[in-house]
Amino acid sequence: MEEPLLLQQRDDRGVVTLTLNRPQAFNALSEAMLAALGEAVDTLANDELIRAVVLRASGKAFCAARFAVSGINVGLFCATPGVALSRNVPRKAAFEMLVTGEFVSAEEARVLGLVNRVAAPEALDDEVEALVARIVAKPGVAVAMGKALFYRQIEVGIESAYADAGATMACNMMDPSALEGVAAFIEKRPPSWVAAQGAR
Repeated sequence: MEEPLLLQQRDDRGVVTLTLNRPQAFNALSEAMLAALGEAVDTLANDELIRAVVLRASGKAFCAARFAVSGINVGLFCATPGVALSRNVPRKAAFEMLVTGEFVSAEEARVLGLVNRVAAPEALDDEVEALVARIVAKPGVAVAMGKALFYRQIEVGIESAYADAGATMACNMMDPSALEGVAAFIEKRPPSWVAAQGAR
């Protein structure tokens, strides 16, 4: 029986690990793989108990595509990838990548802001776990509100962004988690997010 293209594992913290499972094809993003990923992400997006999603791969390679938008090398400007690229790295760097098709190293990708951090292969699992632990240690409601605001405000003008941010902050301040966080700060003790969640 053929193994699934995408493996899914969930721990008791609400952290889901999705594993690309085509090691023989270096986990290339085929149409079937993209469909499996899309379905999994859509399902997870509706689960309020999920705190973080980790994407990894089985075998030697995370994915056969390195850091490049190389369609131009075969006469095709990477128009669709260019939309996301130009919104995640400085415009001049994005344009250079799009018109040259050249690869950038992991360190260059970090400097450009395409990735947050780079780790040696043997340190990758520990680095991912440390980042996940820092995220799930924070109150889920504040992270969820902040994430939603972050993406909403990017799409609007500055005045609308600040108005939305102010309204979000006011709602956030009324949440038991924020009240617990402020009280813990004043009392010089670690916050108890579990107790705050129970008060909701």
